[in-house]
Amino acid sequence: MATNDSINTTRASQLTSDEMRGLAQRLRARAQSVLLRHQPEQHRDLLTAASLIEQFANLSAEILASAAVIDGLARLLRIAGGA
Repeated sequence: MATNDSINTTRASQLTSDEMRGLAQRLRARAQSVLLRHQPEQHRDLLTAASLIEQFANLSAEILASAAVIDGLARLLRIAGGA
């Protein structure tokens, strides 16, 4: 019988949006290094990973900002007796 439990026992720590952007910058810098300029596949992979992490960081920040606004509106509605 299948279960929904994960077999992964280690839990990855959550990065903040700023930490994700820092990681993206480090990956981009590594891709631009002299060593990887001569390895086009790795260069491309690191640049792609950096871009994806940066996009995820922006999306994560946007979701958190929207959640804060929604939470604030819900609180105001409760105070006003609307919900």
